[in-house]
Amino acid sequence: MTKAVFIVAAEPYSGKSLVALGLVNMLLGQARKVGYFKPIIDYDPAQQPDPHIETVVSYFKLPLADAPTHAYTRPEALRLLEADAQGELIDTVIRKFKQWEDNYDFTVVEGSDFLGPGTVFEFDANVSMAKNLGVPVVLVVSGEGKSTAQVISAVLTLLRNFEAREVPVLLAVANRVAPAQADDVRELLRNQLPADVLLAVIPEDPTLLHPTMREIHAGLGGRLLFGEAGLGNQVDNYVIGAMQVPNFLNYLKENVVIVTPADRGDIIVCALQANLSASYPRVAGIVLTAGAEPDEPIRRLLEGLPNVVPILGVSTGTFETATRVGAIKSRITPDNPKKIQLAISTFERYVDVRVLEEKLVSFHSEGITPHMFQYRLLQWAKRSRRHIVLPEGNDDRILRAAAQLLHQDIVDLTILGDPSEVTASAKRLGLSLPAGHLRIIDPVKSEYYADYVETFYELRKDKGVNQDMARDLLRDVSYFGSMMVYKGHADGMVSGAVHTTQHTIRPALQFIKTKPGVSVVSSVFFMCLPDRVAVFGDCAVNPNPTAEQLAEIAISSAESSQAFGIEPRVAMLSYSSGTSGAGADVEKVRQATELVRQKRPDLKVDGPIQYDAAVDPLVGRQKLPDSEVAGQASVLIFPDLNTGNNTYKAVQRETGALAIGPVLQGLNKPVNDLSRGCTVDDIFNTVVITAIQSQQS
Repeated sequence: MTKAVFIVAAEPYSGKSLVALGLVNMLLGQARKVGYFKPIIDYDPAQQPDPHIETVVSYFKLPLADAPTHAYTRPEALRLLEADAQGELIDTVIRKFKQWEDNYDFTVVEGSDFLGPGTVFEFDANVSMAKNLGVPVVLVVSGEGKSTAQVISAVLTLLRNFEAREVPVLLAVANRVAPAQADDVRELLRNQLPADVLLAVIPEDPTLLHPTMREIHAGLGGRLLFGEAGLGNQVDNYVIGAMQVPNFLNYLKENVVIVTPADRGDIIVCALQANLSASYPRVAGIVLTAGAEPDEPIRRLLEGLPNVVPILGVSTGTFETATRVGAIKSRITPDNPKKIQLAISTFERYVDVRVLEEKLVSFHSEGITPHMFQYRLLQWAKRSRRHIVLPEGNDDRILRAAAQLLHQDIVDLTILGDPSEVTASAKRLGLSLPAGHLRIIDPVKSEYYADYVETFYELRKDKGVNQDMARDLLRDVSYFGSMMVYKGHADGMVSGAVHTTQHTIRPALQFIKTKPGVSVVSSVFFMCLPDRVAVFGDCAVNPNPTAEQLAEIAISSAESSQAFGIEPRVAMLSYSSGTSGAGADVEKVRQATELVRQKRPDLKVDGPIQYDAAVDPLVGRQKLPDSEVAGQASVLIFPDLNTGNNTYKAVQRETGALAIGPVLQGLNKPVNDLSRGCTVDDIFNTVVITAIQSQQS
């Protein structure tokens, strides 16, 4: 079940606040603790609170946990986006959102407001945030000033943008639609929207759109001369007081603000009298223009009255001031409970709340994004601290990764190497290696060395290993590190930055050995593509597996996928799809697919299938229309090492994907190999993966 929903618009003043208030009100009827999170806010919280957050939190008296209600201010987010650092922005949003998710039964997330600079980046940032949080979306489109066709187009375009990124949409809201257009908009949209997307068409309500005198004061600036108590008055109309009084009275409308020069004492007195008269509409306030104040006799009169509507003094001229008043946009603010209640009742009137509740309860996030995946990995690794051995202490990348792991308090580490040399290298690199969770061991000088030699001799003497051979082999860091894992002095090992794959895994094969029922050790890469994480296997170990081995690799890869939170949909790759191809290579894949189905009928598997048919929904539907896997494969099994290794490297280089691995599978205890071209991030991620594997073994 989802624990959040994301409200997104693509333009300013769309009416997201109405939807947010309605959702929170609805959810408080179902959940004990509801949170509210706005990733990007428009105001510096040190100077003033964000009005959206303040309104929701204060009106519903939401209990605030020790978690921030936002991730970035607009200028902060803009700097990151302009520096092409969207990944950093998304990581921070996920981390801060997760604090809310952990503390609340449900969280309403509100996208940014499209106010001010940076709007060119804003829509894509909102899509990415929704995608990476893995929560469903409510789309809000304003119909203000739009024709029926324009409203329809705006909703469908917004929906297509989210569908293209595989972000699920729960509800589309066409808000502020002209009442005469509402029925047409509703009928046309319902016919064109997918059946599983709810629709709400909310007619424009002037009471929600028009500002208060407080908002006019804030929008115009200037000075408040009289009537502070009436700043909550709503303004539905405005008129310029530049005519004679009898004619002026004909232009008064309900809740009017009067814009007039300060020297028009006749208009001021007339307006106040009209406000008191039962025969004329209510006056919301007066704005005096051109920088002057009322003449002294008029001022004395005003000061002696028991009740005066708000009167503002501004420096701008009458025409400019009236233009600015007409452009002021209203917000739903904490000091206007009537407008808040109207927003909630409007939401309930036009949204099918019962069906929306059912959809929220039944929604499950489909797929997993790279940021979600990496965030989840760190959380899993930390839930039960593990001890990982890094044999290659003479490599700078290993030391840099070790420093990051220790400073983030993720694992305990043993680094193999001469302690003085490792310490000197760390100092040269400017690294701090906290001693509390770190050991640096020279294998030959270790207290374990003699015991490890004897253990290895006993395990391998039937294979022709004598004591001298055992002593020589245990000087090798790969053998020593693997023996630490075998003896339980470490929970897992990560090596290969300097050594070959065979050098890394040979000791593990000799005495750690494979799990019961597993005959082949294989590998997977977790490929962090722009919008999803895919599992590629086997791209590092087995050159030309048989059909039986290929089936076993597929099953192990599906289990690895499941263990790391990725629903396995297994594609057995070949150069043809379905029954279209023939030949020994295709037949091997076909046979392996049948073996997987026999051994694990619970798995979704299909093959032989081409790569494009496996991952592209359109191609998948064309080539294998009845497949549960085609077009949405998450686990891709390559027929041989040549194909797998080249494909993962091509995808990595051409798309910029992060490739985590190779992650070895099938061993009794986790030992993982690194590419000799690995980066510090590769090492960091592989250690985290290894720690999680050790929790599961």
